[in-house]
Amino acid sequence: MRLNASAAQMCEEMMRKTDKLGIAVHDDGVSVPLIDCGINVPGSLAAGIVVSEICMAGQGKVEIVPMTDFVGAGPAISVWSDHPVAGCMAAQYAGWQVLHDDFFAMGSGPMRAAAGKEELFRKIGYTENPTMAVGVLETRKFPPPAVGENLARACDVELRKLTLLLAPTASLVGTMQVVSRSIETALHKLYELGFDLQQVTSGYGIAPLPPVAGDDLAAIGRTNDAILYGGRVTLWVTADDDELAELIPQVPSCASPEHGRPFSEIFREKNGDFYAIDPHLFSPAWIRVNNLATGRCWDAGRLEPEILRQSFSD
Repeated sequence: MRLNASAAQMCEEMMRKTDKLGIAVHDDGVSVPLIDCGINVPGSLAAGIVVSEICMAGQGKVEIVPMTDFVGAGPAISVWSDHPVAGCMAAQYAGWQVLHDDFFAMGSGPMRAAAGKEELFRKIGYTENPTMAVGVLETRKFPPPAVGENLARACDVELRKLTLLLAPTASLVGTMQVVSRSIETALHKLYELGFDLQQVTSGYGIAPLPPVAGDDLAAIGRTNDAILYGGRVTLWVTADDDELAELIPQVPSCASPEHGRPFSEIFREKNGDFYAIDPHLFSPAWIRVNNLATGRCWDAGRLEPEILRQSFSD
């Protein structure tokens, strides 16, 4: 599917529309080109859609749609893909912790498939050796040159062939690209439960778009709550009915004992350590799975509008 090549082409088109998208390109001709999507620029709804689709390397479609009235009026982010394992797990999943001195960012995008460092790549069977790579960093700081050098080396591409898109969580683009991960969270939960993701054919997800928060900590809470308590995902699979009947009730976020409070409360309780939180919490509120092999269908989970109202108004 040439994930990185597809994303690189999308970046080229994006860089020709900086004023229209409310973004800025930082390119000194020597270091890795950087696209600021929310640090020193406002970003835009259009930029949020483009960045969300770049995260998926063009293997999914992201749209702004009306939200149902269970959380009141407002927009939602819908996403669908006919290549959800490649788009969501090999590209979109924020599985790369980018660390250098005092710089930290969560890395996603198809550069992960170029590096292939994570354990899940051995399970999903997808990596690539591109001549160019694209990554998305969830960060409020511009990365020092050494970060770009390290990422390019890990991806085995020339320095100038790596492009990085930057957006803090508490920005319009940052909020949108996190909320566009409803399918990804369902797939990752299935992966953690031992399901063979190659059996997933297509996926559709929707989650409410929360107000952009005043700081990144609050934004982490709101964006996670949008999926944990308002995200709905439908997957089409070809699998064994008995396996699905046992597995599906374990997928939604309510299967976790941590479920039931705004994410910001849980996050503070764990002293800001994501890895201290029950990993089974990170999944959509509700899921439907349709087995194309037999026509059987399973629903599990529930929406939590009151928690969302509390989260979005804090």
